[in-house]
Amino acid sequence: MAHRSRLCAGASITAALLTPLALPGTAPAASATAATAPAPPATARSGSGAQDSPAGDGPGARALAEEARGNLLRAHSVHVRFTDHRARDDRSAPASLELTLDRGGNCVGKLVMGDDGGSVVLVKRGDQVWMKPDTAFWKAQLPDHRGDAVVARLRNRYLHGSTHEDVLRGMSGTCDLTAFQKEAAAGSSPHTALTKGRETRIGGAKVIPLTGAEHDGSKITLYVTSAGPHRLVRATHQGAGTDEDLTFTGYDEPVPSATPAPAQSVDISELQHELEHT
Repeated sequence: MAHRSRLCAGASITAALLTPLALPGTAPAASATAATAPAPPATARSGSGAQDSPAGDGPGARALAEEARGNLLRAHSVHVRFTDHRARDDRSAPASLELTLDRGGNCVGKLVMGDDGGSVVLVKRGDQVWMKPDTAFWKAQLPDHRGDAVVARLRNRYLHGSTHEDVLRGMSGTCDLTAFQKEAAAGSSPHTALTKGRETRIGGAKVIPLTGAEHDGSKITLYVTSAGPHRLVRATHQGAGTDEDLTFTGYDEPVPSATPAPAQSVDISELQHELEHT
């Protein structure tokens, strides 16, 4: 989980929102652009160091981790939720990010900031992106009169633009499952030892916990479905200054295809121009 994934970096969405809206000489909050989340599949691959300590019948820790990793890398779509429990009291940092995304770069999701710093709804279809920050988000990120001006201008509508624009290009990686899968594959840790625990349940699914430790002493737990096909359902990373988790559901289920109507949207370049002259 030491490897960092763009998928779960809620900061990439925050930065894409804030950068074009900041007046000349104004930068987004440092913690919003620095906050990132780990990619647990990086440790799902256990090699010669894996401890196969089966709790009962069935595959050992190594076999479960390998199959779960393979199924994640082969998925055509998935629903992912990331939570950083440390960010609850920091309105400049993403506390959670939830996305349904596929290999075609389509996604639907929501980013929630800590400490009631608001939220952002995200829709991406092809190269078109729609984002709808709520009132709390605008007032937290633009606390002067500009926040009120943005809220009045949007009137609860989406910001709309294309990934061909510099400020939205990052959405291509954030919403692309293929990019995430490549990072997960490249970031595997073949020497992480995993210990198989007793079967438990998460959201109604029977899972087997696979527990390991990072070089810094932090604890990783991967929860893999007991029955085949063995899939990663949840991953947690806990240690000094770290308390994060990821859940994976909806394997190979399609991303909702509906997009906001033109009447529900405002071009992001129009809003940027207006703010620069406010």
